[in-house]
Amino acid sequence: MSESTATKPAKKTAKTVKAPRTSAKTAAALAFPYAVIRAGGKQYRVAKGDMLLVEKMEVEVGAQWTADEVLFIARSPGQFEIGKPLVKGAKVSFEVLQQTLGKKILIRHHRRRQSSQKTLGHRQPLTRIVVKDITA
Repeated sequence: MSESTATKPAKKTAKTVKAPRTSAKTAAALAFPYAVIRAGGKQYRVAKGDMLLVEKMEVEVGAQWTADEVLFIARSPGQFEIGKPLVKGAKVSFEVLQQTLGKKILIRHHRRRQSSQKTLGHRQPLTRIVVKDITA
């Protein structure tokens, strides 16, 4: 075999590393100001323009709602305020978009060897809201 036909090992080339793609969720996570509120016994991290589902509230569709239970508020990177237990004077304004029901959950009861079974379904009532403003 001559040298010209012999196969030489291929040189390894450096791989280019692509920058990670930022999704809408990641971009929203970097938005300032943001706040942590308590609604319906649960805590939610919200920024202006966020849409979320919370436990049902007795508020009409299209009405404005204000959350007074603000636990944390971040104005910019490194500038934040932690409530003890609530941040004084901080409020988050929402607009109620929809009263809806959540995904159906099936509950099945079965007693072995008894020919006894029962299936129930449940859909949790929810309220869809959108964040309009965060004030400190």
